[in-house]
Amino acid sequence: MKTKTGQVIKSDVFWLWLLIAVPILGIFIINIPPNLRFIYDFVSDKTPANLDANYRYHFSEILRNNPSQKEAIQQEIAFYQQRLAVDSRSGLNRAALAGVYLKMARATGEGGWFLLAEQAANRSIALLPFDNKGALLVLARIAEARHDFATALRFAKQVGFDNEDAIALAVTSHLAMGKVSEASIAAEALVNRIPNLGSLTLRALVREAQGRDAEVLQDYRQAMAAEEPGEIAGSARARSLLGRFYARRGQFVQAKALFLEALRLVPRYPLALIYLADLETRQGNYREAEANYSKVSAYAGGAATVFDRTVDRGMARVKELQGDAIASRRLLDKAEAGLRQEQVSGGFGHRRDLARLLLEKGRSPDVTEALALMQQEVKIRRDALTLDTLAWALSSAGEWKKADRVMAEIVRSGIRDAGIFYRAGAIARNLGKNAESRAYFVKAKEIDPSFDSRSRQALGLGSYEF
Repeated sequence: MKTKTGQVIKSDVFWLWLLIAVPILGIFIINIPPNLRFIYDFVSDKTPANLDANYRYHFSEILRNNPSQKEAIQQEIAFYQQRLAVDSRSGLNRAALAGVYLKMARATGEGGWFLLAEQAANRSIALLPFDNKGALLVLARIAEARHDFATALRFAKQVGFDNEDAIALAVTSHLAMGKVSEASIAAEALVNRIPNLGSLTLRALVREAQGRDAEVLQDYRQAMAAEEPGEIAGSARARSLLGRFYARRGQFVQAKALFLEALRLVPRYPLALIYLADLETRQGNYREAEANYSKVSAYAGGAATVFDRTVDRGMARVKELQGDAIASRRLLDKAEAGLRQEQVSGGFGHRRDLARLLLEKGRSPDVTEALALMQQEVKIRRDALTLDTLAWALSSAGEWKKADRVMAEIVRSGIRDAGIFYRAGAIARNLGKNAESRAYFVKAKEIDPSFDSRSRQALGLGSYEF
């Protein structure tokens, strides 16, 4: 009897707990997405442990329940489209829509958004031909994306260099054209007007081109101290660029932490993913590199983007380093076909990218074409990477003295880049300048102590001992 009573009591307790638990479980199941989002936020809210305190993002609370970057921009697009549905002849609203289209283009890399931005900006100017700075700035940025820097500067001048966006355009266009002094003057003017995240990041890029490393780091620290909660995309970009700077100095731990922090702010951010994949490749972490490259394509959801050829070339490099020459060549062929198509269609393909790909292939006809491409490219763009590609093409074609003169021009700019100094050393050695060659090799190792054979292979460099 005692046992039976005990069983009855246990049974009652069981059903009592069941009555309490089922509703609670039901509430949890109904709210699975929010609950999972809470768990995700708790985990993703953690800044990488190795990240310098100066580079941590201090507005983590706004990342919770915040729409994705693409969703937020899509909301802006819908807003201006609704306004234009009411008044289709508003030049100002159409200029604003063009600006949001451009923002989407830069966020996703999808060429279609650039074209929509250009069409909207031109339509805006047709409706409002005077004092339409918004539309002119959009057209300037699109010209810059096409590497038509003279046109970009012409539009910026029409806007007026009392405008901060026009000054920023002057910085980036002059920097691309190799006019570092002019870029520096514009960057100083911009920082003096508005010392914020964007202007300080631009000045850091100019100072990096001048080899002023200590001031580069100072600018990035000031930039991140000045950042505001509403500029998440700019915050992710700044950390990606700083991570690239650290990677080029062989400081891989800090570089990776910065890339991960950028991805915490903007998940699957293409720039951070590409830089992180490049870093993993240099470290021999090929599976991780492939995974990060794959995420760039997944972010676009199958749409064609300006990042596609970079991803194909990066994956080809990984396959080559893994010893899979067939897969590497297949990816390079795919990248080449894409770049050639973009050249024909007048899209956003890059002659320099095509030239570097052809030089990686290394066949005699490819080298001849690459040199021709670069001789055209340097007429409009003379930054360090463009000149380095020209020197690569010249040396591959056996024009060593011309290549040596080009490398001397790069070195005079002050830039500190291990790959560039290594190529300068290889060219000098071929010309019998042994002392100069050794000095270049030592400088390369000083800039990036981790600069090894895998790094050289990734950059298409020869194999000389330091």
